[in-house]
Amino acid sequence: MSTARGARARARIEVTAAIKDEARRQLAAEGAAKLSLRAVARELGMVSSALYRYFPSRDDLLTALIIDAYDSLGEAAESAHTEVATAGPRERWITVCVTARRWALEHPHEYALIYGSPVPGYVAPQETVPSASRVGLLLIGVVRDAYRGKGVARTPLSDGLKTEARRMAADLAPDLPPEVVVALVASWAQLYGLIGFELFGQFNRVVEDREPFFRHAVGRLAQDVGLVYPETGETTAGPSASL
Repeated sequence: MSTARGARARARIEVTAAIKDEARRQLAAEGAAKLSLRAVARELGMVSSALYRYFPSRDDLLTALIIDAYDSLGEAAESAHTEVATAGPRERWITVCVTARRWALEHPHEYALIYGSPVPGYVAPQETVPSASRVGLLLIGVVRDAYRGKGVARTPLSDGLKTEARRMAADLAPDLPPEVVVALVASWAQLYGLIGFELFGQFNRVVEDREPFFRHAVGRLAQDVGLVYPETGETTAGPSASL
């Protein structure tokens, strides 16, 4: 009995993988908005009713593809970060950012699925959040280590932003100063903006030598979140500081 169950489980894993692979091919050819369970079933030689046993709807299949993409990106960033885990915060930050760019260039259609235009009619469920958070949490960890160590530079906030900054800090990183969390969120958005501009063609005829440009830009983002050393002359503050 256990052998039969094991064989069925392996068969289900193989069919699920084949469905996802075909769906990714359709994403590359047609885009996420045109993804169709019937088309996937047809290409695999399956009847639609059989495919529905694996993914009851197009949205279920999209969710699986989105989680896989986020996890692939997260695993790449985490692996690269592990190799520089003993380096300084700036190098760790740049390594994570460079790895995210490299992954996007190697997986353009999957990047477009998670950071491109929203798919009409699709709302990502809560189950995508842990996978989507992996790179962000990695960057927060880099800043947290710097904050607990030599400290981070802090840019004062306008009075109108302080309440929102405190809310963001409470939600995302309660152990970091609100102004640092604001800089982190802004830098996270700018990171994916840089990658998206390159991937989707906005840098054409503007930036030619893109890797050194990217490294410079994310180095500036590292500075924006406060990853500078006291000897640079910047004002720094460690865990004892408050907004």
